[in-house]
Amino acid sequence: MTQRDKAIYLDLDPKTLRNWRKNKPNLYKIIMLGFAFEEAVKKSKKNYETLEKLEREVVDL
Repeated sequence: MTQRDKAIYLDLDPKTLRNWRKNKPNLYKIIMLGFAFEEAVKKSKKNYETLEKLEREVVDL
């Protein structure tokens, strides 16, 4: 997700995110960590689903 995409998702002007990055680094960091956390959860879910599929295939052998 690009910075622009993140701004749109947050219903912000992209300039606002750039300003926060420069002038409010802690706020910006918290927001970016939130996006990173969400992405990690999505990846974990996908990995879990892949492992379940592999397990079913092994059991069916």
